[in-house]
Amino acid sequence: MTATAVQAASSPPPKAGRETRPVRSAPDVNAGRRAVQASWRYLIAAVALVFALFPIVFIISASLNPLGSLTSSNALFSAVDAGSYVDLLSDPAHPYARWFGNSMMIGGVTAVATVFLGACAAYAFSRFRFKGRRGGLLTLILLQMFPQTLAYVAIFLLLTTLKDVFPILGLDSQIGLIMVYLGGALGVNTYLMYGFFSSVPMSIDESAKIDGASHARVFFSIILRLVAPILAVVALLSFIGTLNDFVIASVVLTTPGKQTLAVGLYQFISQNFSQNWGVFAAGAVLAAIPVVLIFLFLQKYIVSGLTAGAVKG
Repeated sequence: MTATAVQAASSPPPKAGRETRPVRSAPDVNAGRRAVQASWRYLIAAVALVFALFPIVFIISASLNPLGSLTSSNALFSAVDAGSYVDLLSDPAHPYARWFGNSMMIGGVTAVATVFLGACAAYAFSRFRFKGRRGGLLTLILLQMFPQTLAYVAIFLLLTTLKDVFPILGLDSQIGLIMVYLGGALGVNTYLMYGFFSSVPMSIDESAKIDGASHARVFFSIILRLVAPILAVVALLSFIGTLNDFVIASVVLTTPGKQTLAVGLYQFISQNFSQNWGVFAAGAVLAAIPVVLIFLFLQKYIVSGLTAGAVKG
């Protein structure tokens, strides 16, 4: 007899009325917990996705609704027609193409100038040691605590006065509006860039200076390339904020040919809100296309630009 047969013969038989149950291993328990946690995550993600996509789906459905009224847009995609887009682009009383071009020009110039001025200021605060440096940083933070609505009256009076001296910078001037945007965004963007600039080691600057590079050469050739993510983020946020602004643009620009897209689209619904809802929705959809394209182009910089440098300063 083999050893296995002897062991099987010597083992007592199982008791009647008791069933042997397999012992549940620890990995099975952990797998069940992970499955429950994953299901909650998927549920929360689905709710957030529906919450974020519903306004977009609704506005696209409203732009394709042939009736063009607000009440008829409740049924999503009940009827599809491009008539609202045709009316939007062919209406001579509402030059949508000119408004679109004005917004792209003002937004692009503001984004580029904001990045340049903010980067110069952040480089100075990060690399140079001068009297009033700490106080200047604290002042930038304190200025952002006050709401911008406090400055609307002051901006209007200032531009009205400048119009008599420098008409190009006064009221009803697109350059004047750009200057207002630059002044309002310089503080927060400078402080945001300052944290990112501080994360770049000073040894890089010192090595470049040993090789004979000046501050301008170090800034334009080395530092700006290393901080490209934060530059892309600031440019994107500045462009979106300028494109979506309505209050300041409506106060500064009064001539219809100089107005931005947000101010121009308001004219469709200022008098007959329920009748021109489809045309307004079509204009909003077309206005969102450049923002989406720029966001997709700069997507690889967004996460690193928003997180890097946040722990230093």
